[in-house]
Parts: sequence; C-alpha cells; structure tokens
Amino acid sequence: MRQAVHRYRDPLDTIWEEALRAVGLSLERTEHAYATSDGRGRLALATDVGLDADDCVAQMVLHELCHSLVQGQDSFELPDWGLCNESERDVVLEHACLRVQAALLAPHGLRRVLAPTTDYRSYYDALPHDPFAVESEAEVEEVLLARAAYARRGASPWAPHLERALVATRDVVLALGPHLPSSHLLSTGTAPPALHQSGLPARKGDETSAPTCATCAWAKPRGKSLRCAPSGRTVGAQLRACANYEPELDCQACGACCREAYGAVEVSARDPARRRHAALMVARPGGFDMAREDGRCVALRGGERLPTRGRPPRSLPLYRPSAEPFSCAIYQDRPKTCRDFTRQSEHCLTARRAVGLSL
Repeated sequence: MRQAVHRYRDPLDTIWEEALRAVGLSLERTEHAYATSDGRGRLALATDVGLDADDCVAQMVLHELCHSLVQGQDSFELPDWGLCNESERDVVLEHACLRVQAALLAPHGLRRVLAPTTDYRSYYDALPHDPFAVESEAEVEEVLLARAAYARRGASPWAPHLERALVATRDVVLALGPHLPSSHLLSTGTAPPALHQSGLPARKGDETSAPTCATCAWAKPRGKSLRCAPSGRTVGAQLRACANYEPELDCQACGACCREAYGAVEVSARDPARRRHAALMVARPGGFDMAREDGRCVALRGGERLPTRGRPPRSLPLYRPSAEPFSCAIYQDRPKTCRDFTRQSEHCLTARRAVGLSL
C-alpha cells in the first residue's frame, strides 16, 4: 500500500508558527479559548471550528505578537501579556496594538489580509492611512504606546523573525492573488506601496507645499546630499520629505534622553556636577550615576505621567508633554554625559523612538 510520507499544511500557518517558535513561544490549538498566553511560553488559539470565516492562524499569531510589542518583553512572563480581557480597563492598550498591527502590515500590502476579526475590527478599519496619526486629544496615549511598541520590532526577541514572516506572507499573497476569487481572504492583498528614496514610507498625496528632506530633523549633510538618520541612506536635499518627516525638535516638549530611553547617566568623580549636586548621585563601582525616579532622571522636571494600567509591573512609565515643559533642575551644572548628548543625533532618535515620539 502507498504510504503518505508528507503532510500538507497551510503555508501561512507554517510561516507564522515558525515565527512564533523563533520568538520563543509554542502554539497549541484548543476548544476552550479563543486566544490566550500562559506566561510560560505557550500560546493557545481556538481550533478552526471556533474561528470566524475570515480568521486564520497567521492573523491571530500576528495580533498576539503585536500585543507583546505594546506590553514589552516582560509581558512574555505574564498570562495574556498582563492584559484583562473581561473589562474595558485595557482598551487603550488594545487600540495601540491595532495601530501597530496596521503599521506592520501596510508596507507589505497586507493591511486587509491579516486584519483583526474581533469586535475591534471596526476600530481597525477606521484607522487613518498613517496609523500613528493623532486626530484627537483622546488618542495621544495610545499613539505614544503604539509608536514605542513599533520601535521594539527591531529588538530581541521579535527581530528578525517578525519581519521575515511578514515578507514571506507578502510573497505568498502576491503569488496567489491572481488565481483567487474575490471572496477569498488573500485576494485582499495589494502591491506594496512605493517607498521614499530613503527607504521609508512615502508621503501620501501630491501636496505642493510638502516639506523637503533639507528641513527634516534627521537629515544630516553628506557632501552635496543628506544622510537620513532613520534609514542610513543618502537623499537629495530638495527631495519631498517622507511620511516620517519631523521638523526641528523642541527639547522642552520631549525630555526623552532624560527619562525612559536610557537607564543611567554616568558621572565621573571629577565632574563638577558630582561636587555641586552630590545628593542627586548614587554610587556604583568606578563612579556615580544620576539618581532616577519612575524611570527618569531625578533632576528632570515637567511632563504628565501616563497610566500604567495593564502594563507589566517592571514596565517603565511613559510621560507626555504637559502644561509644564520638560526641563533640567541643574541644567547649568549638568554632567558631561548630558553635555555631550546632541539634539537630533542618532542617540536622540533612539531615545525619542523609545518613548513613542519618533518612528
């Protein structure tokens, strides 16, 4: 008798199950839950019987990984990423997750293919072309959380596995698209949108008044051209700016370098700040650090702290600009580490990304 040596599996299921394993999680299908993680390395998803017609393993795995991005690496140790699924407590975190999901999918033409199919689908569908756009004051918190989460995609344990799965999914969808009826979920895939010369998302529309790369905070002179700090590529000074354009930065509306972005500010024993503000220092082997409170330098003033509901206990709090601008209580005597920190440098970009202010 003929023996079946191989088994058929859905290609997208295979891609995303492998991505999940690479991130450090195992997948189990169950009849007792829709989607749940146990905080011990296991993600359980409903069997096919419990899924909607437009659900698939790939989409559900991606959504859970987006939750982990919003919640941070510590959330892998918490059931359901530390979220409460039985109340409205964590709606802001769910909205942030959906914004991250849209941002990850859009560059690959997959924003509709792997869209969520839960009750939050209507919110997802209503997101603007730029899922990080703030259209009302009520959205500020979720956008800050989403931007900070998006920045984590390039860090462990998500990278490079998440991006590889997205690229592989895009290739499968593009190959199958011409052969599928319009009722098939994968037929909703589109060609990846054109990119800016920098390799970043292009600006939507043909606005004649759009800013140029020359006025972007992250463009640095390189001969007769400019170097784009986020992408590392060379761009023309008069080139129409990309979707990630930012004008000159206002440190008093930011404060990123003094708060969640970095864990320590080293101060040498000979630094004048050490002598003049000894009470603000903590000793460490070989020197001193500026003391920190709630994830920010003890000398930092200003900013409004965001709620930490639903976030892992070890998560650093996030702040947003408020009526009181960010400022340094010892600015004239600040340590050399702080004096050497340059506005609009790559370290500045890293700091702003970590707190959800830049992409």
